[in-house]
Amino acid sequence: MVRLSADADRSRWVPVTGSFGLRGRRARKRAIRMLLTQANATMGATGRPGSGMAAWAMSQAAPALMRKAAGRVLVWVWKDDPELLVVMAQVQQATPQLRAARAMMPIEYDDTETFRGTYLGAGEKLVLPLPPARPDGSTAPPFATYTWDTGAQFVTVTAVCSDRERFGTVLGAVDDLARSLRIIDDLTVGETPGILRLDPS
Repeated sequence: MVRLSADADRSRWVPVTGSFGLRGRRARKRAIRMLLTQANATMGATGRPGSGMAAWAMSQAAPALMRKAAGRVLVWVWKDDPELLVVMAQVQQATPQLRAARAMMPIEYDDTETFRGTYLGAGEKLVLPLPPARPDGSTAPPFATYTWDTGAQFVTVTAVCSDRERFGTVLGAVDDLARSLRIIDDLTVGETPGILRLDPS
């Protein structure tokens, strides 16, 4: 099964995925609260913080959802301020439907630059510190996305920041995290587990 791995600097990042202790639970709750707050603002509820009860409920469900994702989704929060920055990496099968959806994205998403990962090679990076206003006047939080097309899969990293002024100061760390991402694939090596058979040359 295809899954993701990354070398996240523990002095900067708290992993949400697979973190079931007290620190992981607190990090999940604060990250979810930040995302809920941003979602509320997007829907026109500016100034209404993310519901504490909703954040708690979602943080309780997150471990099971992450476990079900089986390494196809990884999430981190900024260690010094979990409500400032949330980063999610995921790998998806490159279906025709997903390719069509990507091709129909708004024109703002065409303004990408080349970004090279240590293991995934050349990909694309898009930074939107000032996302365009929506028809209702609401604005999305600043974000950055990184994308690699391996042919069989799309690997994407999305970083969402709650503070426009601080977005630029943490982007370098997001670059480092995205650059360390790699795909791990389980391979069947033969009829007998643990034995790799090589045909005679």
